[in-house]
Amino acid sequence: MIELIDLTKIYRGIRAVDGLNLRVGEGRVFGFLGPNGAGKTTTIRMMAGVLKPTSGRILIAGKDLARDPSAVKRCVGFIPDRPFVYEKLTGLEFLHFVGSLYGLADGSETERRIGRLMETFELTNWGDELVESYSHGMKQRLVMCSALLHEPRVLIVDEPMVGLDPKAARLVKNLFRGQAGKGVTVFMSTHSLEVAEEVCDEIAIIRSGKVIAQGDAASLRAQAGVDGSLERVFFTLTEEGRAVHG
Repeated sequence: MIELIDLTKIYRGIRAVDGLNLRVGEGRVFGFLGPNGAGKTTTIRMMAGVLKPTSGRILIAGKDLARDPSAVKRCVGFIPDRPFVYEKLTGLEFLHFVGSLYGLADGSETERRIGRLMETFELTNWGDELVESYSHGMKQRLVMCSALLHEPRVLIVDEPMVGLDPKAARLVKNLFRGQAGKGVTVFMSTHSLEVAEEVCDEIAIIRSGKVIAQGDAASLRAQAGVDGSLERVFFTLTEEGRAVHG
């Protein structure tokens, strides 16, 4: 469902992403981990079509992002690390606006989707309030509603738990697993190793723009040669800079 081929992004001579190769299957929750500056957000923004790669290819649902960006974006939902919303719209107006961008016609089906998502994210009572009155966590939940509104086949998520209270974080984790159960592929960058271990089917660890290890939690432990928590595995791999693959 997702394939990155020799994906590279260079900023002022610095390779933020350096020949990245990844494949993610349908209905998987894929965790993308790494220290600050490793290239996670740059990779995600290229996948979402926000940044243009220096070189390499991005294939999503069999379509090449560079050749057919509109087709790719129609099947992708993007949740950035910081919520970008129009604060002078109400929550409902914002979702109708996003729906129009994806070509969703006004009607009972769109209203049903909006109502269901607002209820899921506990925003129903805030639908007629201006977004500027929302807390950061509420804005993040509204952006998640907008990313799911067109029922994407791929969900690309950058730091989904930022600003969420424990209840909302649990809701989001259950949502990702539920989406995967429906065949949606979730590609998630996170600093929360606990979330990654709990939710993800597979994890890739990136350092200096390169994948240094990949697999499920058990496989990563074996690759790092350590037992215990994913945190210990993470620090063993990233601090030593070992490049290992299962």
